[in-house]
Amino acid sequence: MLSKTTTALRCIAGAALSATILAGCGGSGNVTLTRTPLVEDSIRHVFVIMLENKNFSETFGPTSKAPYLAQTLTAQGALLQNYYGAGHVSLDNYLSFVSGQSPTVQTDNDCTTGFDTITPATVVANNQIQGTGCIYPASVQTIADQMTAAKLTWKGYMGDMGNDPARESATCGHPAIGTIDATQTAEAPTAAIPAGDAYATRHDPFMYFHSIIDSPSCATNVVNLNNVLPSDLQSVATTPNLSFITPNLCDDGHDSTCAIDGQPGGLPRINTFLQKWVPMIMSSPAYQQDGLILITFDESDISSVAAAPGSETITFNGAICCNEQEGPNLGAFPQSSTISVSANESITLVKGNYGGDLIGAVLLSKFIKPGTVSATPYNHYSALMSIENIFGLSHLGYANAPGLVGFGKDVFTNQ
Repeated sequence: MLSKTTTALRCIAGAALSATILAGCGGSGNVTLTRTPLVEDSIRHVFVIMLENKNFSETFGPTSKAPYLAQTLTAQGALLQNYYGAGHVSLDNYLSFVSGQSPTVQTDNDCTTGFDTITPATVVANNQIQGTGCIYPASVQTIADQMTAAKLTWKGYMGDMGNDPARESATCGHPAIGTIDATQTAEAPTAAIPAGDAYATRHDPFMYFHSIIDSPSCATNVVNLNNVLPSDLQSVATTPNLSFITPNLCDDGHDSTCAIDGQPGGLPRINTFLQKWVPMIMSSPAYQQDGLILITFDESDISSVAAAPGSETITFNGAICCNEQEGPNLGAFPQSSTISVSANESITLVKGNYGGDLIGAVLLSKFIKPGTVSATPYNHYSALMSIENIFGLSHLGYANAPGLVGFGKDVFTNQ
């Protein structure tokens, strides 16, 4: 038989998990106890904006060409000074962010050689998938699958998706399985495509999981940014709990010159995009009620370029943080691989290590004191862990790696 002291201790421990303790914990009726919740428990709407290919000093330095991000938004929220990408060149970062999966050889190089299912897809340590190919089998879960299972809502909002319906659908837009991805470069406007098309499948991580693309719900959950997000923001009820926003190849800063209008890309274009969309999100009922905006980049910029007739060699440092693990598929570093751009042109990628280098991130929320600066090391796996923590979900893949931490009191400073 438990002593009164033991019973009381168990009741106190239970109160940390539930505000309502039943009659067995003393008294003749229900006993209601109140605990102090964690700040992140109060967040119910997360907006992720993923940008492209900029290092921390370029983005957040004193001469940044994106002053709205580097100065205005950091003054309103939290700047993460030690936030790292997970790899190079693009796709591997997006996949790590939504699934905790490390890359295959193909996803590590943006799946330029074919849109194929990963085989043999063997599950190894940390629930990592070993194999070759691009699309994960249906057994591999993402944050989107977790949200659905928890009866929470999510959407991916993709810039320009479906502008060229002959290339990709306006919802759940991806290449046919077994074909070459035609979205690797932007399309300039034509009579048939008046707005051009700068959608890139490799920047839409949801398209690389059979658990999503094989489901009819993909058509309602992965949609065109401009066509859908403004209306979804009009009420709390229509705003997803998780919104993953990928601008087109111009607005995300990827292309130095925009194919769709001939204007400069890079950080100035990022600045313009954020000046339009961030105030729209911040004025939405869902954000004002309990929102969090996370703005970051997939990876850092290249460290050096060497050009020769018909070829170009691009080098990445590949620095890591947070005890990031390489995964089972890549092999020893440094590595180099050559991609044929055309019959007469090729690009050689040289990677010093498997990381994505220092990129930084900005978070905005009423739960964050303006001007917060955190030096805690984070990466994309940390961000996934943090979003899972917010929604009470388990940690996928390397988001469950030993020693990894999610955003804490260094970020959520407005207690």
